[in-house]
Amino acid sequence: MKDLAVGLAMGLGAIGPGIGIGLLVAQGLAAIGRNPEATSKIQTNMILGMAFAEAVAIYALVVALILKFV
Repeated sequence: MKDLAVGLAMGLGAIGPGIGIGLLVAQGLAAIGRNPEATSKIQTNMILGMAFAEAVAIYALVVALILKFV
């Protein structure tokens, strides 16, 4: 039962950030395509958003590891 909880925690914890990062990059590239002069501002915000989304996946990993070893 514990292994199922670990799998669900990591699996569900990775789906959201994966979808979020995909949407973020797609919209960022579309915005750069429409307005190439704003590339540096868009790219900076896009990378920052990707880091925040990835942090959620790292939190899910920490929760999965805590469930596994406690």
